[in-house]
Amino acid sequence: MSLPNSENASTLENAMQLMIQTFHKYSGDEGDKFTLSRAELKELLITELGNYLGNAQDKTAVDKIMGDLDSNGDGEVDFTEFIILVGALTVACNDFFLEYNDKPEKKK
Repeated sequence: MSLPNSENASTLENAMQLMIQTFHKYSGDEGDKFTLSRAELKELLITELGNYLGNAQDKTAVDKIMGDLDSNGDGEVDFTEFIILVGALTVACNDFFLEYNDKPEKKK
């Protein structure tokens, strides 16, 4: 199966394709090619989400994220578990920006 031509895809379809491609860019270097190991997840978090997650290089932070995402307890993050992270992070960013935009401007 190949992804549709991005020239004909909508913005949301392109975003979905990018999430799929990003997951598979990191999955499979170690073990199962359809899951992220702890090391693969750490690399993805640092490279792709470092601006939003802050200290993704912290082993404790990576362990916490891995534990929270690994809902089936197999020690790896599958695509569904990865999408839960992206979705939760997107909701948190949306909430932050809504709250930020609702604050009254400071008077000079």
